Amino acid sequence: MKKTIVDLFEGSVKKYPNNTFLWEKKKNKFEPTTYVEVREQVYTLAAGLIATGIKKGNHIALLSEGRNAWIISELAMFYAGATNVPLSIKLEEANDLLFRLQHADVRFILVSGNQLKKIRVLIDKLPLVEKIIVFDEQPAYNEKEIALSKVIEAGKAWMKENTMEEFLSVGQSLTNDDYATITYTSGTTADPKGVILTHRNYTANVEQSLTRVDIDSTWRTLVILPLDHCFAHVVGFYIFMSQGASVATVQVGQTGMETLRNIPINIKETRPHLILSVPALAKNFKKNIEQGIQAKGDKVQKLFNAGLKIAYLYNGDGGDDKGKSWRFILRPLAVLFDKIVFSKVRENFGGELKFFIGGGALLDKDLQKFYYAIGLPMYQGYGLSEATPVISTNGPKRHKFGSSGVLVQPLDLKICDSEGKELPTGEKGEIVIRGENVMAGYWKNPGSTSETIKNGWLYTGDMGYISKDGLLYVLGRFKSLLIAGDGEKYSPEGIEEALVEHSPSIDQLILYNNQNPYTVALLVPNKDYLKKELATMKIDPESEEGKKAAIRLLEKDIRKFKKGGELYSMFPERWLPTSFAVLPEPFTEQNGMVNSTMKIVRGKVEKAYADRIEHLYTPEGKDPVNTVNKQSL
Repeated sequence: MKKTIVDLFEGSVKKYPNNTFLWEKKKNKFEPTTYVEVREQVYTLAAGLIATGIKKGNHIALLSEGRNAWIISELAMFYAGATNVPLSIKLEEANDLLFRLQHADVRFILVSGNQLKKIRVLIDKLPLVEKIIVFDEQPAYNEKEIALSKVIEAGKAWMKENTMEEFLSVGQSLTNDDYATITYTSGTTADPKGVILTHRNYTANVEQSLTRVDIDSTWRTLVILPLDHCFAHVVGFYIFMSQGASVATVQVGQTGMETLRNIPINIKETRPHLILSVPALAKNFKKNIEQGIQAKGDKVQKLFNAGLKIAYLYNGDGGDDKGKSWRFILRPLAVLFDKIVFSKVRENFGGELKFFIGGGALLDKDLQKFYYAIGLPMYQGYGLSEATPVISTNGPKRHKFGSSGVLVQPLDLKICDSEGKELPTGEKGEIVIRGENVMAGYWKNPGSTSETIKNGWLYTGDMGYISKDGLLYVLGRFKSLLIAGDGEKYSPEGIEEALVEHSPSIDQLILYNNQNPYTVALLVPNKDYLKKELATMKIDPESEEGKKAAIRLLEKDIRKFKKGGELYSMFPERWLPTSFAVLPEPFTEQNGMVNSTMKIVRGKVEKAYADRIEHLYTPEGKDPVNTVNKQSL
């Protein structure tokens, strides 16, 4: 059956014409736009795109903050028969942005005023580009640039000269297999790859996701993740659209920082029922909650901590484990703390938030327990762009901390060993899936496509297993396994997360072992914490003594996991770092060490610090109090 995004949108407008679809705040309050009004804007812009010279099959880049114009532009592209190449506004590096624009054979670019300067710097290197359509009015336009308002005017004129039938014929001629988007994954290894997602990939993943989460036409979400992010795209926008629900976007500031500061204010204003999150945001929210509690004084803080203790005990591992066996007696206490403490915290999230859904990377189990305790569950999901992206998720119906939940339906999944042989339930291996949500392939990259998709099965490159009770557990990258000197393989992600989570002196860290005698770590210290600690010891952080003491503090945090430490036996000691390199700067998107979903790009870090890794396997480097580490502080 034909079901393109155009079909999905038309169906929703017919069913929910007067429901609010989009909420946007430009000045001092959020203004609603109904489904019928959005359709009118989409038609006009699509006609304008056709009048501007866009042909069926053209590739159009979209570089903008999340806002109505983003959503309307993407839908308009489909009515013009074009393919969207959504780009992250975090792409600062000219070469990163340039690579995508050239590689995707982009003919037109839609861009916000804030992002225009990036395109202006590159335009001479983009001979294929015919027009740059600018969302916000500019004092002056360069060659090839045109205001969005002018394209809309051209659309109105085109509509007068042509019939509605003629206009709709392009969008209706799209099939399930036509390309909807080419989304670039900021790979954790090589060059970014352009994931081709078809119209049916999207509509199938919407149907699959709705087998796990019930949303109806009364729901609202505030999309705080970038819309080019596959997860935000499907779960934050298309799922809501399919149900006649409404989508708000964060008020765009003059700068990225200003937009970030608008998030907590906008949450209170829009009172969303569901928020999508990634671990970096989850940690930020938790920090803000804790600071808010601290500011209220000792009494409130003690109450809050006591409430958490009771909730942790009562909830167990969540789901069926909540209040199990003797713990049912804690229920009245848990309810009391919820009423007097946690309900106040929830008001900061608008008071109507039912739950978060977390994706992008594995969410620490302790974080999941924290949000569950305060009555704002953060259900962990799992997916990847190549699967449009949703594969499984926890949800109100079924959840368990530490798991990635239940598979969406219909979807086939198997766990394979490195030879591609299927493994029995409970055994760890590579997660391999098959379903209508599997991408069409990588753009202009047949080699990677044939390595990733074999006989319709998508090899995710992630390691995991299915438990006896049918839950999926994701354990990190199958390919990023570390190999000890004796050939034993182990996944570093869980260890890295625990080391950062339980070490106040460490901000970021990756482990390394490629058949070496011992494991080492590359770490980014938390310099503020180290300064505070040294100040209490009355040691000058710039002095020789201060640098030695700082390294000892880092060492002390890592030692917690070793024999005699309070976290001993969490991991085999041979997998923990024997030594570490203190790095001079953090891993960021700007230096290419972190990708757009905030995952550390292991390959790039290893390459950039190859000499430091080598040094760690020398007698001098094995002692953490070495010259290079002292210099890096």
